Amino acid sequence: MLIVFSICLAPLLSAKEIKKININEASVVELTQLKRIGPKIAKRIVEYRENYGPFVLPEDIMKVKGIGPKTFKLNKDRITVE
Repeated sequence: MLIVFSICLAPLLSAKEIKKININEASVVELTQLKRIGPKIAKRIVEYRENYGPFVLPEDIMKVKGIGPKTFKLNKDRITVE
């Protein structure tokens, strides 16, 4: 019975939507919710967009010092640009 219950609930659990963070509008505090992003790097993200304008693609976050492909890959499903 437990197996049937688990099979029935599996689609519901996998369908749970991940909260996306708009890196063009998020505050330093909001950006620290991303994996491997502490206050120092979050501040760099905010400073980057203030100096260079909004990010066009989520991948553009890798232009910020301290964010490389590994950090981007960990967060790509949680990042949006609007």
